[in-house]
Amino acid sequence: MTPIQPVSFDAPLEHYQNQAEELLKAQKLGDNQQFQQIQNHQLTFRNWPEDDFHETGFSLVDAQQIIAHVYGFENWKELANYVDQVTQAHSAVWQFESAIEAMIIGDATTLSSLLQNNPELVHMRSMRVHHAMLLHYVGANGVENYRQKSPMNAVAITELVLRSGADVDALADTYGKGTTLGLVATSLHPFRAGVQIPLIKSLLTHGASMVGLADGWSPLMAALANGYPEAAETLATHGAPIDSVVAAAGLGRLDLVQGFFNETGTANTLATPLQEMPQELEAQLESAFFYACTYGHIDVAEFLLNRGVDPNAQNRDGQSSLHCAVLGGQPGMVKWLLEHNAPLEVRNLFGGTVLGQALWCVSYGNPAIDYVPIIETLLDAGATIEPGVITWLKQQPGLAAQTMIRIEEMLRRYGAQA
Repeated sequence: MTPIQPVSFDAPLEHYQNQAEELLKAQKLGDNQQFQQIQNHQLTFRNWPEDDFHETGFSLVDAQQIIAHVYGFENWKELANYVDQVTQAHSAVWQFESAIEAMIIGDATTLSSLLQNNPELVHMRSMRVHHAMLLHYVGANGVENYRQKSPMNAVAITELVLRSGADVDALADTYGKGTTLGLVATSLHPFRAGVQIPLIKSLLTHGASMVGLADGWSPLMAALANGYPEAAETLATHGAPIDSVVAAAGLGRLDLVQGFFNETGTANTLATPLQEMPQELEAQLESAFFYACTYGHIDVAEFLLNRGVDPNAQNRDGQSSLHCAVLGGQPGMVKWLLEHNAPLEVRNLFGGTVLGQALWCVSYGNPAIDYVPIIETLLDAGATIEPGVITWLKQQPGLAAQTMIRIEEMLRRYGAQA
Protein backbone atom coordinates (compact mmCIF):
# COMPACT_ATOMS: atom_id res chain seq x y z
CA MET A 1 0.00 0.00 0.00
CA THR A 2 1.45 3.38 -0.97
CA PRO A 3 1.94 6.07 1.71
CA ILE A 4 -0.73 8.74 2.09
CA GLN A 5 0.05 11.77 -0.06
CA PRO A 6 -1.66 15.03 0.98
CA VAL A 7 -4.25 16.10 -1.57
CA SER A 8 -4.46 19.60 -2.99
CA PHE A 9 -6.10 22.09 -0.64
CA ASP A 10 -8.99 22.51 -3.10
CA ALA A 11 -9.46 18.83 -3.90
CA PRO A 12 -13.03 17.51 -4.14
CA LEU A 13 -14.40 15.35 -1.32
CA GLU A 14 -14.03 12.31 -3.55
CA HIS A 15 -10.25 12.47 -3.15
CA TYR A 16 -10.52 12.33 0.62
CA GLN A 17 -13.06 9.53 0.32
CA ASN A 18 -10.60 7.57 -1.80
CA GLN A 19 -7.96 7.93 0.91
CA ALA A 20 -10.41 6.73 3.56
CA GLU A 21 -11.23 3.67 1.46
CA GLU A 22 -7.53 2.96 0.93
CA LEU A 23 -6.97 3.24 4.67
CA LEU A 24 -9.79 0.79 5.35
CA LYS A 25 -8.37 -1.61 2.77
CA ALA A 26 -4.91 -1.37 4.36
CA GLN A 27 -6.37 -2.12 7.78
CA LYS A 28 -8.13 -5.22 6.53
CA LEU A 29 -4.95 -6.44 4.80
CA GLY A 30 -2.87 -5.83 7.90
CA ASP A 31 -0.72 -3.30 6.04
CA ASN A 32 0.50 -0.86 8.69
CA GLN A 33 2.47 1.57 6.50
CA GLN A 34 -0.21 4.26 6.33
CA PHE A 35 -1.10 3.84 9.99
CA GLN A 36 2.54 4.23 10.95
CA GLN A 37 2.64 7.46 8.95
CA ILE A 38 -0.15 8.79 11.10
CA GLN A 39 1.06 7.40 14.42
CA ASN A 40 4.55 8.83 13.81
CA HIS A 41 3.02 12.26 13.15
CA GLN A 42 4.39 12.41 9.61
CA LEU A 43 1.08 13.95 8.54
CA THR A 44 -0.80 15.05 11.64
CA PHE A 45 0.27 17.90 13.88
CA ARG A 46 -1.80 16.74 16.82
CA ASN A 47 -2.23 13.53 18.77
CA TRP A 48 -5.77 12.20 18.42
CA PRO A 49 -5.94 9.61 21.22
CA GLU A 50 -9.27 8.24 20.02
CA ASP A 51 -7.74 7.06 16.73
CA ASP A 52 -7.48 3.29 17.16
CA PHE A 53 -6.35 1.50 14.03
CA HIS A 54 -6.61 -1.97 15.52
CA GLU A 55 -10.03 -1.90 17.11
CA THR A 56 -12.50 -4.64 16.25
CA GLY A 57 -15.03 -3.59 13.66
CA PHE A 58 -12.88 -0.86 12.09
CA SER A 59 -15.19 0.63 9.47
CA LEU A 60 -15.26 3.20 6.69
CA VAL A 61 -16.64 5.72 9.17
CA ASP A 62 -13.57 5.15 11.35
CA ALA A 63 -11.29 5.57 8.35
CA GLN A 64 -13.06 8.80 7.38
CA GLN A 65 -12.58 10.13 10.90
CA ILE A 66 -8.85 9.43 10.74
CA ILE A 67 -8.51 11.09 7.33
CA ALA A 68 -10.37 14.13 8.68
CA HIS A 69 -7.83 14.25 11.52
CA VAL A 70 -4.93 13.99 9.08
CA TYR A 71 -6.09 17.23 7.47
CA GLY A 72 -6.75 18.98 10.76
CA PHE A 73 -10.50 18.62 11.12
CA GLU A 74 -12.41 17.35 14.13
CA ASN A 75 -14.59 15.03 12.06
CA TRP A 76 -15.67 14.11 8.54
CA LYS A 77 -18.58 16.56 8.60
CA GLU A 78 -16.27 19.50 9.23
CA LEU A 79 -13.93 18.33 6.49
CA ALA A 80 -16.88 18.12 4.09
CA ASN A 81 -17.96 21.63 5.08
CA TYR A 82 -14.47 22.91 4.35
CA VAL A 83 -14.40 21.18 0.96
CA ASP A 84 -17.77 22.69 0.09
CA GLN A 85 -16.40 26.19 0.68
CA VAL A 86 -12.87 25.84 -0.68
CA THR A 87 -14.04 24.34 -3.98
CA GLN A 88 -16.17 27.38 -4.75
CA ALA A 89 -14.16 29.34 -7.30
CA HIS A 90 -12.33 32.28 -5.69
CA SER A 91 -14.25 31.99 -2.43
CA ALA A 92 -12.72 33.61 0.65
CA VAL A 93 -11.65 30.19 1.91
CA TRP A 94 -10.03 29.39 -1.45
CA GLN A 95 -8.15 32.70 -1.35
CA PHE A 96 -7.03 32.10 2.24
CA GLU A 97 -5.75 28.61 1.46
CA SER A 98 -4.07 29.87 -1.71
CA ALA A 99 -2.27 32.50 0.35
CA ILE A 100 -0.98 29.79 2.69
CA GLU A 101 0.33 27.80 -0.26
CA ALA A 102 2.13 30.88 -1.55
CA MET A 103 3.63 31.59 1.87
CA ILE A 104 5.10 28.15 2.48
CA ILE A 105 6.91 28.11 -0.87
CA GLY A 106 8.02 31.73 -0.64
CA ASP A 107 5.93 32.99 -3.57
CA ALA A 108 5.77 36.65 -2.57
CA THR A 109 4.30 37.75 -5.91
CA THR A 110 1.23 35.54 -5.64
CA LEU A 111 0.82 36.32 -1.95
CA SER A 112 1.01 40.07 -2.59
CA SER A 113 -1.61 39.82 -5.33
CA LEU A 114 -3.98 37.85 -3.10
CA LEU A 115 -3.59 40.32 -0.23
CA GLN A 116 -4.15 43.29 -2.50
CA ASN A 117 -7.32 41.76 -3.91
CA ASN A 118 -8.63 40.83 -0.46
CA PRO A 119 -6.99 42.68 2.47
CA GLU A 120 -9.23 40.77 4.89
CA LEU A 121 -7.25 37.59 4.34
CA VAL A 122 -4.81 38.55 7.11
CA HIS A 123 -7.72 38.60 9.57
CA MET A 124 -9.26 35.28 8.53
CA ARG A 125 -8.76 32.05 10.42
CA SER A 126 -8.32 28.52 9.19
CA MET A 127 -11.32 26.21 9.36
CA ARG A 128 -9.02 23.54 10.80
CA VAL A 129 -8.89 22.86 14.53
CA HIS A 130 -5.89 25.13 15.11
CA HIS A 131 -7.76 28.17 13.71
CA ALA A 132 -4.47 29.69 12.61
CA MET A 133 -4.23 32.98 10.76
CA LEU A 134 -1.86 33.54 7.85
CA LEU A 135 0.91 34.88 10.08
CA HIS A 136 0.92 31.74 12.23
CA TYR A 137 2.01 29.67 9.23
CA VAL A 138 5.32 31.55 9.32
CA GLY A 139 6.05 29.56 12.46
CA ALA A 140 5.88 26.25 10.55
CA ASN A 141 4.68 24.77 13.82
CA GLY A 142 1.36 23.60 15.21
CA VAL A 143 -0.33 23.53 11.80
CA GLU A 144 -0.63 20.75 9.22
CA ASN A 145 2.68 18.86 9.16
CA TYR A 146 2.85 18.82 5.38
CA ARG A 147 2.62 22.63 5.41
CA GLN A 148 5.34 23.16 7.98
CA LYS A 149 7.91 24.71 5.66
CA SER A 150 10.26 27.67 5.94
CA PRO A 151 11.33 29.21 2.63
CA MET A 152 14.58 31.12 2.44
CA ASN A 153 12.65 34.37 2.04
CA ALA A 154 10.50 33.69 5.11
CA VAL A 155 11.37 37.10 6.58
CA ALA A 156 10.18 38.91 3.44
CA ILE A 157 6.96 36.85 3.53
CA THR A 158 6.48 37.75 7.19
CA GLU A 159 7.06 41.44 6.52
CA LEU A 160 4.54 41.36 3.71
CA VAL A 161 1.84 39.81 5.88
CA LEU A 162 2.54 42.21 8.75
CA ARG A 163 2.51 45.27 6.49
CA SER A 164 -0.87 44.07 5.24
CA GLY A 165 -2.30 44.45 8.72
CA ALA A 166 -1.80 41.12 10.47
CA ASP A 167 -1.93 41.15 14.27
CA VAL A 168 1.57 40.20 15.41
CA ASP A 169 0.27 38.85 18.74
CA ALA A 170 -2.82 37.03 17.48
CA LEU A 171 -3.41 33.65 19.13
CA ALA A 172 -4.03 30.32 17.45
CA ASP A 173 -5.21 27.06 19.04
CA THR A 174 -1.77 25.47 18.76
CA TYR A 175 -0.48 23.55 21.77
CA GLY A 176 -3.22 25.24 23.79
CA LYS A 177 -2.75 28.83 22.67
CA GLY A 178 0.19 30.24 20.79
CA THR A 179 1.50 33.37 19.13
CA THR A 180 3.62 33.47 16.00
CA LEU A 181 6.68 34.45 18.04
CA GLY A 182 6.25 31.44 20.29
CA LEU A 183 5.79 29.15 17.31
CA VAL A 184 8.88 30.47 15.52
CA ALA A 185 11.03 30.27 18.65
CA THR A 186 10.20 26.57 19.09
CA SER A 187 10.12 25.36 15.49
CA LEU A 188 12.56 23.01 13.80
CA HIS A 189 11.85 24.22 10.26
CA PRO A 190 12.96 27.87 10.49
CA PHE A 191 15.91 26.69 12.58
CA ARG A 192 17.07 24.30 9.87
CA ALA A 193 16.44 26.87 7.16
CA GLY A 194 18.62 29.37 9.01
CA VAL A 195 15.80 31.91 9.35
CA GLN A 196 14.68 31.39 12.96
CA ILE A 197 16.68 34.26 14.44
CA PRO A 198 15.91 36.74 11.61
CA LEU A 199 12.22 35.86 11.93
CA ILE A 200 12.30 36.47 15.68
CA LYS A 201 13.96 39.84 15.14
CA SER A 202 11.40 40.76 12.47
CA LEU A 203 8.48 39.92 14.75
CA LEU A 204 10.04 41.86 17.61
CA THR A 205 10.53 44.87 15.34
CA HIS A 206 6.80 44.78 14.72
CA GLY A 207 6.08 44.77 18.44
CA ALA A 208 5.59 41.08 19.24
CA SER A 209 5.13 40.50 22.96
CA MET A 210 7.84 38.52 24.73
CA VAL A 211 5.83 38.06 27.91
CA GLY A 212 3.72 35.08 26.90
CA LEU A 213 0.37 34.00 28.28
CA ALA A 214 -0.48 34.12 31.96
CA ASP A 215 -0.99 30.36 32.22
CA GLY A 216 1.82 29.24 29.91
CA TRP A 217 5.49 29.57 29.10
CA SER A 218 7.01 32.74 27.77
CA PRO A 219 8.57 32.46 24.30
CA LEU A 220 12.00 32.48 25.93
CA MET A 221 11.22 29.61 28.29
CA ALA A 222 9.48 27.71 25.50
CA ALA A 223 12.58 28.07 23.31
CA LEU A 224 14.77 26.62 26.06
CA ALA A 225 12.32 23.79 26.73
CA ASN A 226 12.33 22.82 23.06
CA GLY A 227 16.09 22.92 22.49
CA TYR A 228 16.61 26.34 20.88
CA PRO A 229 19.05 28.22 23.12
CA GLU A 230 20.01 30.68 20.37
CA ALA A 231 16.37 31.73 20.05
CA ALA A 232 16.14 32.12 23.82
CA GLU A 233 19.33 34.17 23.92
CA THR A 234 18.05 36.41 21.12
CA LEU A 235 14.87 37.06 23.07
CA ALA A 236 16.85 37.78 26.23
CA THR A 237 19.11 40.19 24.35
CA HIS A 238 16.02 42.05 23.14
CA GLY A 239 14.66 42.44 26.65
CA ALA A 240 12.59 39.34 27.30
CA PRO A 241 12.08 38.89 31.05
CA ILE A 242 14.26 36.24 32.69
CA ASP A 243 11.96 35.79 35.64
CA SER A 244 12.64 32.26 36.81
CA VAL A 245 15.72 30.46 38.06
CA VAL A 246 15.10 27.81 35.40
CA ALA A 247 15.30 30.32 32.56
CA ALA A 248 18.37 31.95 34.09
CA ALA A 249 20.09 28.57 34.40
CA GLY A 250 19.21 27.55 30.85
CA LEU A 251 20.73 30.78 29.55
CA GLY A 252 23.85 30.30 31.64
CA ARG A 253 23.27 33.54 33.56
CA LEU A 254 25.07 32.69 36.78
CA ASP A 255 24.60 36.23 38.11
CA LEU A 256 20.83 35.91 37.80
CA VAL A 257 20.80 32.41 39.27
CA GLN A 258 22.75 33.73 42.25
CA GLY A 259 20.13 36.45 42.63
CA PHE A 260 17.55 33.81 43.58
CA PHE A 261 19.57 33.05 46.72
CA ASN A 262 20.02 35.22 49.79
CA GLU A 263 23.27 36.04 51.55
CA THR A 264 23.16 32.84 53.60
CA GLY A 265 22.96 30.73 50.44
CA THR A 266 19.31 29.84 50.91
CA ALA A 267 17.02 30.01 47.89
CA ASN A 268 14.39 32.71 47.94
CA THR A 269 10.79 32.11 46.91
CA LEU A 270 10.89 31.61 43.16
CA ALA A 271 8.70 33.82 41.01
CA THR A 272 6.69 33.02 37.90
CA PRO A 273 4.94 29.62 37.92
CA LEU A 274 6.11 27.46 35.04
CA GLN A 275 3.66 25.53 32.91
CA GLU A 276 3.91 21.77 33.35
CA MET A 277 6.73 22.13 35.86
CA PRO A 278 6.61 21.43 39.59
CA GLN A 279 6.01 24.49 41.72
CA GLU A 280 7.94 23.41 44.82
CA LEU A 281 11.17 25.30 45.45
CA GLU A 282 13.34 22.18 45.53
CA ALA A 283 11.87 20.85 42.29
CA GLN A 284 12.40 24.17 40.49
CA LEU A 285 16.03 24.21 41.55
CA GLU A 286 16.40 20.69 40.20
CA SER A 287 14.84 21.83 36.93
CA ALA A 288 17.34 24.68 36.80
CA PHE A 289 20.14 22.13 37.30
CA PHE A 290 18.79 19.99 34.42
CA TYR A 291 18.67 23.00 32.10
CA ALA A 292 22.20 24.01 33.03
CA CYS A 293 23.35 20.47 32.21
CA THR A 294 21.42 20.41 28.93
CA TYR A 295 23.10 23.57 27.69
CA GLY A 296 26.56 22.97 29.11
CA HIS A 297 26.71 25.70 31.77
CA ILE A 298 29.13 24.07 34.18
CA ASP A 299 29.50 27.14 36.40
CA VAL A 300 25.73 27.27 36.96
CA ALA A 301 25.53 23.52 37.58
CA GLU A 302 28.38 23.68 40.06
CA PHE A 303 26.77 26.61 41.90
CA LEU A 304 23.48 24.73 42.22
CA LEU A 305 25.21 21.56 43.42
CA ASN A 306 27.02 23.59 46.06
CA ARG A 307 23.65 24.93 47.17
CA GLY A 308 22.31 21.47 47.85
CA VAL A 309 20.62 20.40 44.61
CA ASP A 310 20.40 16.60 44.48
CA PRO A 311 22.88 15.35 41.84
CA ASN A 312 20.89 12.11 41.58
CA ALA A 313 17.56 13.80 40.83
CA GLN A 314 15.50 12.82 37.78
CA ASN A 315 12.96 14.93 35.94
CA ARG A 316 9.40 13.89 35.17
CA ASP A 317 10.62 11.81 32.21
CA GLY A 318 13.14 10.08 34.43
CA GLN A 319 16.03 11.88 32.78
CA SER A 320 19.05 12.39 34.99
CA SER A 321 21.57 15.21 34.70
CA LEU A 322 23.70 12.96 32.48
CA HIS A 323 20.74 12.15 30.26
CA CYS A 324 20.17 15.90 29.85
CA ALA A 325 23.81 16.62 29.03
CA VAL A 326 23.76 13.87 26.40
CA LEU A 327 20.54 15.19 24.86
CA GLY A 328 22.08 18.64 24.68
CA GLY A 329 25.22 17.27 23.03
CA GLN A 330 27.51 18.65 25.77
CA PRO A 331 30.70 16.53 25.98
CA GLY A 332 32.33 18.87 28.50
CA MET A 333 29.33 18.69 30.80
CA VAL A 334 29.21 14.89 30.46
CA LYS A 335 32.83 14.65 31.60
CA TRP A 336 32.24 17.09 34.46
CA LEU A 337 29.20 15.17 35.70
CA LEU A 338 31.08 11.89 35.56
CA GLU A 339 33.88 13.47 37.59
CA HIS A 340 31.21 14.41 40.14
CA ASN A 341 29.94 10.83 40.30
CA ALA A 342 26.68 11.34 38.44
CA PRO A 343 24.86 7.96 38.16
CA LEU A 344 25.70 6.24 34.89
CA GLU A 345 23.22 3.36 34.80
CA VAL A 346 20.02 5.07 35.94
CA ARG A 347 17.14 4.58 33.50
CA ASN A 348 14.63 7.11 32.26
CA LEU A 349 10.91 6.38 31.97
CA PHE A 350 11.49 4.94 28.50
CA GLY A 351 13.95 2.39 29.86
CA GLY A 352 17.03 4.07 28.47
CA THR A 353 20.33 4.32 30.28
CA VAL A 354 22.61 7.29 29.62
CA LEU A 355 24.49 5.27 26.98
CA GLY A 356 21.19 4.17 25.51
CA GLN A 357 20.15 7.83 25.31
CA ALA A 358 23.35 8.71 23.48
CA LEU A 359 22.85 5.89 20.97
CA TRP A 360 19.23 6.98 20.45
CA CYS A 361 20.42 10.53 19.79
CA VAL A 362 22.63 9.37 16.94
CA SER A 363 19.50 8.61 14.91
CA TYR A 364 16.91 10.91 16.43
CA GLY A 365 18.80 13.77 18.05
CA ASN A 366 20.13 17.03 16.64
CA PRO A 367 21.76 16.20 13.27
CA ALA A 368 24.27 19.02 13.81
CA ILE A 369 25.72 17.29 16.88
CA ASP A 370 28.35 14.54 16.74
CA TYR A 371 27.34 12.21 19.57
CA VAL A 372 30.13 9.71 18.94
CA PRO A 373 32.69 11.39 21.26
CA ILE A 374 30.05 11.42 24.01
CA ILE A 375 29.42 7.71 23.46
CA GLU A 376 33.14 7.01 23.79
CA THR A 377 33.33 9.06 27.00
CA LEU A 378 30.48 7.02 28.50
CA LEU A 379 32.04 3.73 27.43
CA ASP A 380 35.39 4.79 28.85
CA ALA A 381 33.62 5.54 32.13
CA GLY A 382 32.34 1.96 32.23
CA ALA A 383 28.84 2.27 30.81
CA THR A 384 27.14 -1.10 30.39
CA ILE A 385 26.59 -2.19 26.79
CA GLU A 386 23.24 -3.91 26.56
CA PRO A 387 22.83 -7.11 24.51
CA GLY A 388 21.66 -6.63 20.93
CA VAL A 389 22.61 -2.96 20.75
CA ILE A 390 24.47 -3.31 17.43
CA THR A 391 21.52 -5.09 15.83
CA TRP A 392 19.21 -2.35 17.16
CA LEU A 393 21.42 0.38 15.75
CA LYS A 394 21.43 -1.15 12.29
CA GLN A 395 17.63 -1.08 12.29
CA GLN A 396 17.40 2.66 12.92
CA PRO A 397 16.36 4.84 9.97
CA GLY A 398 18.52 7.65 8.70
CA LEU A 399 21.74 6.50 10.33
CA ALA A 400 24.63 7.26 7.98
CA ALA A 401 26.70 4.23 7.05
CA GLN A 402 29.97 5.88 8.07
CA THR A 403 28.56 6.82 11.47
CA MET A 404 27.28 3.28 11.95
CA ILE A 405 30.74 1.91 11.21
CA ARG A 406 32.37 4.31 13.70
CA ILE A 407 29.96 3.37 16.48
CA GLU A 408 30.01 -0.36 15.78
CA GLU A 409 33.81 -0.45 15.85
CA MET A 410 33.80 1.46 19.11
CA LEU A 411 31.17 -0.73 20.75
CA ARG A 412 33.03 -3.89 19.74
CA ARG A 413 36.23 -2.43 21.12
CA TYR A 414 34.50 -2.09 24.48
CA GLY A 415 33.16 -5.64 24.35
CA ALA A 416 29.83 -5.47 22.51
CA GLN A 417 28.60 -8.67 20.90
CA ALA A 418 26.79 -8.88 17.57
